[in-house]
Amino acid sequence: MFNKVSQITDALAGQQYIASDEISTVVFLADRMGKPILAEGPAGVGKTELAKAWAGASGRELIRLQCYEGLDEAKALYEWEYSKQMLYTQLLRDKISQVMADAPSLSTAADRLAAEENVFFSMRFLLPRPLLRALMSEKPVVLLIDEIDRADAEFEAFLLEILSDFQVSVPEIGTLKAKTQPAVVLTSNNTRELSEALKRRALYLYIDYPTMESELNIVKMRVPDLAPTVVRQVVEVVQRLRQMDLKKSPSVAETVDWAKALVAINARYLDEKTLNDTLTVILKHESDIQRARRALSGKSTRDVGLR
Repeated sequence: MFNKVSQITDALAGQQYIASDEISTVVFLADRMGKPILAEGPAGVGKTELAKAWAGASGRELIRLQCYEGLDEAKALYEWEYSKQMLYTQLLRDKISQVMADAPSLSTAADRLAAEENVFFSMRFLLPRPLLRALMSEKPVVLLIDEIDRADAEFEAFLLEILSDFQVSVPEIGTLKAKTQPAVVLTSNNTRELSEALKRRALYLYIDYPTMESELNIVKMRVPDLAPTVVRQVVEVVQRLRQMDLKKSPSVAETVDWAKALVAINARYLDEKTLNDTLTVILKHESDIQRARRALSGKSTRDVGLR
């Protein structure tokens, strides 16, 4: 579908995602080589958005698995629909006499009963979770395994079979192979070190906070109603805040939210009062807010990005 890296860049831009040359190259190679992407970096720099944009650009459904501590195979892969199994049990009980009526021997009757019991653990009663949905999809999908670093190491090890052979083993049924190979994007916020085995199976991509110019372009694209001079003020302040020792630096998504908030209050420029009144849109810890206010208060407009 895509024959050049530049086509990837244009396609992602069509989904309002501004990709660097490195990002576009990794996506292009992953598409050509059929390998997963492991995107690491600070929270809020666009790793999840990359998967969403890639799904939109390639015309594929996005299937998302949100990872968390304690996530296990049952919640990620499949579960048995016990309510349907219980209903089938009742139906079997009602029909058992008919099934056994003309059995010539006890052995034949037992075989017939066993055949009916096998239906309990078949695709009929299998409830697919995100991983199995992605593998069993008739059409190619983008599988987003979000924040894999939050899951336990045991779950990470479980993923290796899927990422290597794009198949899973269901004890009651057997090995299920992907009908179409999904495009896989794993994201990590670096809260723990991932295994070398997982990294070997993926193309690595580190996404950092954007440069001043890139963030300006992102905000202009996402919030076209904000005056260009105010856009620059917003981005200058955010870039300055990221250089401070904060508990949580503003993410790109929060920069966009701040720009939208300024549009909502019809701000024509970002003066010190407006900044103080809206600072909680981008900073979510009181200590960070107070530190930022002290750092920005009384500075010249050139220093703080105000006009």
